[in-house]
Amino acid sequence: MPGRRPEDAASRRRWPIILLLAASILAGVALWAYSPSLPPELLIARYGNDESRFIDIGGVNAHVRDQGNRDGIPMVLIHGSMGSLHMWEGWVHALGDKARLITVDLPGHGLTGIWPREEYTIEAYADFVEVLVDTLNLDRFVLVGHSMGGAVAWSFAATRPDRVSQLVLVDAAGYPRVAEAPLPTRLARLPVIGDIGIYFKPVRLVRRSLTEAYADPAMVTPERVTRYAELQRFPGNREATVLRARTQPPLDPTPLKRLTVPTLILWGGKDRWVPLVDARRFLSDIKGAKLVVFDNLGHNPMEEDPAATAAAVAEFLQPIPPRPPQPDPGPVDPTVHPAVVPERD
Repeated sequence: MPGRRPEDAASRRRWPIILLLAASILAGVALWAYSPSLPPELLIARYGNDESRFIDIGGVNAHVRDQGNRDGIPMVLIHGSMGSLHMWEGWVHALGDKARLITVDLPGHGLTGIWPREEYTIEAYADFVEVLVDTLNLDRFVLVGHSMGGAVAWSFAATRPDRVSQLVLVDAAGYPRVAEAPLPTRLARLPVIGDIGIYFKPVRLVRRSLTEAYADPAMVTPERVTRYAELQRFPGNREATVLRARTQPPLDPTPLKRLTVPTLILWGGKDRWVPLVDARRFLSDIKGAKLVVFDNLGHNPMEEDPAATAAAVAEFLQPIPPRPPQPDPGPVDPTVHPAVVPERD
């Protein structure tokens, strides 16, 4: 019987070393890529400002800014998925003399963090907006929404039309997607990969997403990439992103045909995420809507050209008329009746 060759024995002795080396390399890569949540105090100091307020809205400590002309037309501005209220700062400066601009980080975004309700669907966000405006004692207001926030805005207007005086949709979501969803959304939906991947350093993915979002590559600045990436690391935001990606049902655009609110549709002609054809569908579905297209802008036109896009909004804005007087209900019966009247025998 032939003896074992020396090279076979040496090969068997090398395999544990190779596996240990490979495991060490993988562990090193994982440790390098891992990015834990950042302390909220650090992020609030870095990305809050003197206008930032933190208000209990439905159980979440919401980051809100109330800026501009307090006697002007009240406007509530809702950002899109993985965005923050910082996206509206250009409009705050451009429209601040005419309007009162209220911006907010939605739950699971920016400096607001997780929501005890643990729902991050369009319908849940519409409920959040209702609690927000009630807390701020706003009766009627102009509602503005971008991308996912656009779906929140038109859903709110469709279900609470008495609260919205005018509606502004900016590259809004509203129709089933034909093209692929943005890469972060696709990754978040994947089992295991989505659960683990959210804890890897987000900078490279953020840079790629912003490159797709803006028509002008100069908008993808190191400061903007860092802000987006660090705000994703606010405690709870990444977990909320995964939950939202996995639980949001397909949007049903049917309520758009019932909208009677005066509506302005703003769109970037070079939007690679929500195509211009969707803007024309909004125009067709919403009675009396007006469409303004900015041919050279991308998915975030209010950031790429705040002056031009804000000018279109300023032209559209109208003073909010007072509510019509309600009929007098007559004298109130002071008798307290039982909640359930017992049946007679």
